[in-house]
Amino acid sequence: MIPSRIEKCIIKYISKSATSKDFDTLLKWVEYPNNRLIFKEYLKDHYAIMFSINDPDAKDVTEKVLKEIRNEKYRMHRRRFQNVFKYAAAAIFIGLLISGFFFKDKFLNGTEEETPEVITNNIIVPGSDKATLTLDDGSQIALEEGKSYEKGNVKSDGEKIVYTSGKSKVSNIEYHYLTIPRGGEFFLILPDGTKVWLNSDSQLKYPVSFIEGEKRKVELVYGEAYFDVSPSAEHNGSEFIVSNQYQQVEVLGTEFNVKAYKDESNIYTTLAEGNVVVHFDGFERQNITPGQQSNWNPYVKEFSVDIVNVYNEISWRYGVFSFDGKPLKEIVKTLSRWYDVDFIFLNKTIGDVEFVGVLRKNKKLEDIILNLKNFGVIEGYKIKNKTIIIK
Repeated sequence: MIPSRIEKCIIKYISKSATSKDFDTLLKWVEYPNNRLIFKEYLKDHYAIMFSINDPDAKDVTEKVLKEIRNEKYRMHRRRFQNVFKYAAAAIFIGLLISGFFFKDKFLNGTEEETPEVITNNIIVPGSDKATLTLDDGSQIALEEGKSYEKGNVKSDGEKIVYTSGKSKVSNIEYHYLTIPRGGEFFLILPDGTKVWLNSDSQLKYPVSFIEGEKRKVELVYGEAYFDVSPSAEHNGSEFIVSNQYQQVEVLGTEFNVKAYKDESNIYTTLAEGNVVVHFDGFERQNITPGQQSNWNPYVKEFSVDIVNVYNEISWRYGVFSFDGKPLKEIVKTLSRWYDVDFIFLNKTIGDVEFVGVLRKNKKLEDIILNLKNFGVIEGYKIKNKTIIIK
């Protein structure tokens, strides 16, 4: 367990209130090998860290942090009457990004932070479980925490929606739409037992019950969804099909992620387990194996299959966003959907800087943006209603 005096030094460093004595205390303590291991585990347990991908030391988080502390101590001695943090991140590395360090809630009290330049009093909060269920007759039901809904084989407690098994005839198939707004996510269990996690700004079309003996078909109209498909062996060999306007994914029973947002030209299908066959316009059937991701651009007819870090692609369903070599302009797309905000870059070059790291989805957006500024990644920002202007 890390001593409280060392913990205080770390918090003071991150909140920009550390003294030269604090730096000395921390650096002397961490010189001992056992203490270094404790320090490493402490960082892993308490903070999520992002570094510029161009930084050669980004993989060694512990040494990276200590290197910045040593340099900060040196700068403090050299320019003690100046604002020593003005060029800290830029001089040593492009940035401890997206909160640099994320404080656990117990560390947020009592730290010194700059007051953000907020134009309105709107509070931007993380996303939550919410969706709109559109029935076959066009009527709509709001699904959110504290609201329950039950009709026929459908039941929702406001945090998920579950369909019990049932049989349909071709003549009377009913379809439902589940629409997830920006700032939302939702969990769904289809009538065959297939589990679906829907990300922000997504819509899924599916039958209220599947026809026995026929293919089980659903449509990801737009957005992103993770599927844990009920095996075909449990449904008389019936295959499961996920389609959208530009592609079709055929499975027997497996886990995979499909990303097909309206504001992105490419469609990504990432396989976590099992085997899938993807059909593209103008291409033959393409088998995808675990760890692979198909990338299809229907507008220019470009297609590829790449090996990817599956966790980075599906981490959103586990409560975090994981990035590896993503430019900031792509990262803010994810943040835009989850926090239901829009970003504007006044300095366009900042958006091209690539980063690696992890963001927890339950953090306040203001904390993320404020630390971008505090660590020198950006010059400043404004929050106006739900628009973040990055300088």
